[in-house]
Amino acid sequence: MWNKLFFIALLVSIVFVQAAYAELDFDTELSSDEEATIDEILEPVMKVYRFIKYTATVIGVLMLVFAGISFATSGGDNAQKERAKNTAAGVVVGLILIWVAPLIVEYIFT
Repeated sequence: MWNKLFFIALLVSIVFVQAAYAELDFDTELSSDEEATIDEILEPVMKVYRFIKYTATVIGVLMLVFAGISFATSGGDNAQKERAKNTAAGVVVGLILIWVAPLIVEYIFT
C-alpha cells in the first residue's frame, strides 16, 4: 500500500514541478526590490548554514585532536592506529567538503 501511495505522490509531484517550471522565466532580470526580497528571505537561511558550518568545523577539529591522541597512545596496537588514521582522514575530507562546497557552487552559478 505504501508503495502505491509513494508512486502516486511521486507522479503528482512530477506533474506539478513540470507545470511550475514551465511558468518560470529565467531570462528576465530581477529588479532591485526583488533582489532585496530574495536577500531578506535568504538571510536566516544563511545564518543557519553558517552556524552548522562552524559547529561542524569545531566538532571536526575536536575529532582530529581525539584521533591524534588515540594514535599517539595506541602503542603497538595496529588496529587502533588504523582506526585513528581513518578517523583523521575522514575528518579532513569532511572539513574540506564543508569549506569548499560553497565555493564550487558559487563558481558554477556565476
